[in-house]
Amino acid sequence: MHTADVVIIGAGIVGSSIAYHLTENGCRDVLLVERESAQGKGSTGKSMGGVRAQFSTPVSIQMSLYSIPFYASFEDRLGHPCDYRPQGYLFCAGTDQQMAYLRTNYALQVKMGLKNVQLMTGEDIRGMFPQLRADDIIGGSFCSSDGFVDPYSAMNGFMAWAADHGAALWKNTAVTSLKRDATGISLVETTRGPVATRKVINCAGAWAAGVAALAGVELPVEPLRRMLVPSEPFDEFPHTAPMIIDMSTGFHFRPEARGFLLAWNDPEETPGFKMDFDAAFVEKILIRAADRVPCFANLPVNPKRAWAGLYEMTPDHHPILGEAPEVPGFFLANGFSGHGVMHAPATGKILSDLILMGKTDLIDASLLSLSRFAEDRLIHETAVL
Repeated sequence: MHTADVVIIGAGIVGSSIAYHLTENGCRDVLLVERESAQGKGSTGKSMGGVRAQFSTPVSIQMSLYSIPFYASFEDRLGHPCDYRPQGYLFCAGTDQQMAYLRTNYALQVKMGLKNVQLMTGEDIRGMFPQLRADDIIGGSFCSSDGFVDPYSAMNGFMAWAADHGAALWKNTAVTSLKRDATGISLVETTRGPVATRKVINCAGAWAAGVAALAGVELPVEPLRRMLVPSEPFDEFPHTAPMIIDMSTGFHFRPEARGFLLAWNDPEETPGFKMDFDAAFVEKILIRAADRVPCFANLPVNPKRAWAGLYEMTPDHHPILGEAPEVPGFFLANGFSGHGVMHAPATGKILSDLILMGKTDLIDASLLSLSRFAEDRLIHETAVL
């Protein structure tokens, strides 16, 4: 019979960060169970890799204020690169309502200690990027410490450090059942044999609801496909550019390799485990790209290089963190709704704190507990676009 102090189900970037934070805080008997043959085959390896502190709710800003400096010092701390590039995020507002939203967010971000965020005028933005069609942009918001990381490198860095300090990783291993006794979780059954443990963390990403069901927990997390389109090399727009978000359409893009990575959240997308890339998406996104960036009318794209991944959505688009109310020892780190990579460092600290100390000072953890849904205290955005 195998034993472990903590079993982590899912070894993507969130599970790997929790393993790092646990081992770094002295809990060396950590086992990660990954059903795939390699890490990062779920959502981690398909992420756009953006990191930002420009959020509209205090808890998201707090998680970014831990996570982004962590990525900035990642190589010093862990001895592995994560390729953090602080090129910024630039939100472009086309209506007074969008600008009011950015102003409200800006005031909150500054109040919470974000130093390098600034509001911009339409003139500022036209001056920065004359290549944009910006006649309808009335202003925006820019933060220079926002930017991008390589999710795969960050995941590998977390895991390598944890493994060097005692954590174990079982690949090609599925969890088949979770057993409970009078005090809570007692056993994890896997295709590689049973593991006795008192603490299990669900880090199964878009597949988290199925894992939670094994513990008798109903988890309101559902998968939603998001598609990304990379371009071939293209030099008519600066590669020093930030992530640029067109708030009017939701189209956003950033430099990637010698080209650009294009994203747009199709409002017609429906929930489900759809992992295939829909070729019709290329035309939809290129129309929006060329409308905002006229030179992108010439952007060379190879649809065979495009891909789809899954967001893990919750009803209020905020994660579910902490111990499941009905099942002692069963912890949740789920439902990041597209922010799993950027908030992985904070999630690692929060879950490690809750497991080792029973509390965390990084956030008010009760805000993100599973019980908020039953108690009808969902987190409301300060303004909704």
